Amino acid sequence: MAALLCLAAPGQIVNRLRVDQKTFLRYAYGRMQEFNPENLFLADSLYQAGVAQGNFRYKCLALSLEMPVRYHLGEYGRMDACVAEIKELLSDRKDLREFYFSTLHEYCEFLVELDRISEAMLEARAMERLASAEKKPVGKMYSYRILGLIQSYRDNSFLAIQNLEKAAHLSRDARAEQDLPNLYILLAQENVKMEQFIQAQDYLDKARQYLSFFPSLRLKVLFTEAQLAYAQGRMEHFWKCYQAISEDPLYTLQMDPNTRFGLDVTFLRSKRLFQQALSMADSLDSRLSRNKQIHGIYADMGAFDQAYDRLERLMHDKDSVYIKVQNEDLAILDAEMNNAQLREEAQRLKSQNQLTILLGFLVMFAIAFASILVQQWQLRENLDDMRRKNNEALAARRAFQKAMDSKESENDFKIKILQNRTTNVLPDYEDFLNS
Repeated sequence: MAALLCLAAPGQIVNRLRVDQKTFLRYAYGRMQEFNPENLFLADSLYQAGVAQGNFRYKCLALSLEMPVRYHLGEYGRMDACVAEIKELLSDRKDLREFYFSTLHEYCEFLVELDRISEAMLEARAMERLASAEKKPVGKMYSYRILGLIQSYRDNSFLAIQNLEKAAHLSRDARAEQDLPNLYILLAQENVKMEQFIQAQDYLDKARQYLSFFPSLRLKVLFTEAQLAYAQGRMEHFWKCYQAISEDPLYTLQMDPNTRFGLDVTFLRSKRLFQQALSMADSLDSRLSRNKQIHGIYADMGAFDQAYDRLERLMHDKDSVYIKVQNEDLAILDAEMNNAQLREEAQRLKSQNQLTILLGFLVMFAIAFASILVQQWQLRENLDDMRRKNNEALAARRAFQKAMDSKESENDFKIKILQNRTTNVLPDYEDFLNS
């Protein structure tokens, strides 16, 4: 019964998505009765409003309401889909991590109850890594809380208490005191299992101090008080707690069937109504819980042969659980090793890409540099060719000028000769005329 009590009531209802007050009150009303199938209509209404208004916060509220109902109805595929969509909607919203972490925590509780321990462990570790990277102690708090529930499932109360105490310490660091009473209740339950009744009562008293602030805690406190009273043999007080629980109008809306049946079997055992208790114990879904209850009933009856037979089955179940846990641990380790290999491969590809980019840059630089050198060489060749042609033209011009100058000198000389000849002929001609 202790493992199931973590689902006895929803976590403290806080407006973590910071929606308008009217919408939040509708959501809070639904969370107060989290396993009520009618929440599906409320969830659909909120989701459609989110679609119409383009408001992802409304969608997240709707999915948060739908998830526990799908768990209650056994529609686990749809439960997983709700969480996957919330992850997608809030993947980049660091400012809304509290809602993100609290939703994943609730999902992990359901995974533990469904014996999907490997998945719960991987979710818890992923939550812790994200919380560490973003420096969000509230995420680390929820991850340790899930680890505590997993150790409780493994029937290792000592490690469960260690993880839950770490979660309580982180809750105070994160100033998320609204989660402390739930942690105190879980710590009380684990101490009851270890028969450390003084410590259990101390944690129960600490949780009870929050009742005036969080009335939804009432059923959780009563469950834990009933568990403590039964373990101590205080049957009158156990019956009083049982009556108060069964008369609470939220009993069937906040409690899943296994939790209620487990409590009813314990009540029938306390009344020594053993045949009725045996009949009801057979209706428990968990074989481990079923054999544990039936073993206790036969022991109470003094039917030791049947009690021993159930004890053998119980030990076999525990061994099976242990082997299953070991296999799950190996699966988790294998998954994390694969993830490490993937990260290493991604890093190698990243380095390779960086080297390729660098080499490409160097090749491009070399090509550009060579192109510049070729252009400069061509420019130099062109300049030399132009200088050569200019020199040739200048030499030709000079030769032409020299030839022209020589021709001009020759003409001047011929003119002078002609002038001389003309000068010598004229006197003879004048003499001829005068004769």
